[in-house]
Amino acid sequence: MRMIKVFSLMVAALLSVETMAQQVPTSAGSSPSVRPIPDHDVLFKKTVWRKIDLREKQNKPMFSENRQITKIIIDAVKSGELIAYRSDTLATPITQAEFMQRMTPSGSQELTAEDELFKTQPDDDPWGAVVSNNSEPVAPVSMEYFPKDLYLLELKEDLIFDKKRSRMYHDIQAISIKVPSTLSARGFEEHVASFKMSDLARVFKNNPESAIWYNPRNEAQHKNLAEAFELWLFSSYITKISNPGNQGLGDIYGPGQKSLLAAQEAAESLIEYEYSLWSY
Repeated sequence: MRMIKVFSLMVAALLSVETMAQQVPTSAGSSPSVRPIPDHDVLFKKTVWRKIDLREKQNKPMFSENRQITKIIIDAVKSGELIAYRSDTLATPITQAEFMQRMTPSGSQELTAEDELFKTQPDDDPWGAVVSNNSEPVAPVSMEYFPKDLYLLELKEDLIFDKKRSRMYHDIQAISIKVPSTLSARGFEEHVASFKMSDLARVFKNNPESAIWYNPRNEAQHKNLAEAFELWLFSSYITKISNPGNQGLGDIYGPGQKSLLAAQEAAESLIEYEYSLWSY
């Protein structure tokens, strides 16, 4: 009889623990991080923005022919596999229609002067050609940017020192696609959309044949793009570090060479700070 009571108490305890576990909300599914670090383990944290120029030699493996990382992302958004967000705050998702609108150059729908010159009505045809009413409608031509033209990415990361593991982590939060200033009709970089890193990692792993980091030295050792970001197999430069004024390095130190030198100095200072943490 006593054994039955003990067993019933154990079952009741297990059920109560399971109920409490179900009541505790979890943010693992909504977290932009692939491997979130608990807040109580964070000793130091800085949010850093970086630019990735996919034309650089070190970044070419992410931008191989017909396997561009931008192509993988765009195709995933079109198929509904990936959610796009308005900005890297990842607070407001956008629809596929809005994403495609952002992928289309501004003013591309307008007719040019040359188009107006050669635009004629059927009744005004100077050659007297017969216009058939049974002609099939012509599908509209897509004017969106080609994936190979979008070679500029912006990466947002939380640089975190984990006091439990005693090491610094590059916790990538979001990756954004940018329209280069050379393609923009406005003459400056334009933001297309941002994506959670956790969502991108899932998309990359679900498409192992196309989402690859091309290994030019050994084709038997291609990496998945999710692994490439985790192993930091790319080149980037810092454009902004979190500050009260939310200013980029170019706004603080000036454009051009000054901002590049400031980016190099910022990267070195972060490395120096990580080194100094070991002196305590």
